[in-house]
Amino acid sequence: MAHRVNVRESGEHFWVEPEETVLQAAKRQGIRIHSDCEFGGCGTCRIHVTEGQVHYEDDCLPMSVADDEHAAGMAAACQARLRGDIEISLANHQDDLPEAQEVDATVLAVERACTGIWRVRLQLPTGVEMDYRAGQYLNVLCDDGRTRSFSMATANAATGVLELHIREIEGGRFTQHLLPTLQAGDSLRLMLPMGQFYWREKDWRPMVMVATGTGIAPIKAILESLLDNDDCPPISLYWGMRTAADLYLAEEIAAWAERLFEFQFVPVLSAADDTWTGARGYVQHQVCEDFPDLSEHAVYLCGSPTMIDEARALFGLQGADSQFVYADAFNFQTDAHAVAV
Repeated sequence: MAHRVNVRESGEHFWVEPEETVLQAAKRQGIRIHSDCEFGGCGTCRIHVTEGQVHYEDDCLPMSVADDEHAAGMAAACQARLRGDIEISLANHQDDLPEAQEVDATVLAVERACTGIWRVRLQLPTGVEMDYRAGQYLNVLCDDGRTRSFSMATANAATGVLELHIREIEGGRFTQHLLPTLQAGDSLRLMLPMGQFYWREKDWRPMVMVATGTGIAPIKAILESLLDNDDCPPISLYWGMRTAADLYLAEEIAAWAERLFEFQFVPVLSAADDTWTGARGYVQHQVCEDFPDLSEHAVYLCGSPTMIDEARALFGLQGADSQFVYADAFNFQTDAHAVAV
């Protein structure tokens, strides 16, 4: 038996079949719910259930929804299923974002950023006007029909040049087989812009930005878009890597301090050697140590689902308000799942 979902803001409704998630049903019937990872980790598809209840397979909450949030009606649409009719609020899905489009980009350069990470520069076609918000990502459309998702590390497309930071995935068809063979002049088919990870100017709160690995790429784009902005809020950036050699953007990031308002940069290493004098351990733990109260902050998380899951829980204990926590979870899946970053 199908169940009805009423959308509070618009008065629209759609039907969810027993085998469907709320997100799947919404997409099938043209109701826009933003989504990214679609395995419950990033929180992009979170909705507010204002009447009724949802449930999850095996009664196990997804990573992006804490127990108290579930009790308050928050739900991950990509995992939520129904046993009855509900009403939902899509207030967080009403942003007027640029529409995605397919383009053929030309490879300008492929180079190593550090061990295991590549920097790829792409040129969009002449005459293509590409509007996107710093922090969004793109999909590479592969010949086998699969897609690969990568955050854009550039603040805008005024020059038509995009930069990607790509981490090698063991056994990855794209990152270990196709990527090393790319040369200047090669063409890649792209779909962009995608995603809901970008600076919410309307919040105007001090920001704590937390990245692991190449999760620094969209944060780099956001921060570069704020350079020399007189209305920029205070920003604290925490970047977790294993060793000092992995901090391939450290000098560039440090230079931003002169062009951002009250900016601090804290690299955190989980496998530092004896010469390292900075923060050690896991990046989310360092944030908790430095910010016992996060109730007045906006938090931006980007990187591994494990970090984001733990950070959400820990930061909630530090007072972080979930409506001001934004996440982009990098889902390192196998080729069978069609996503690798």
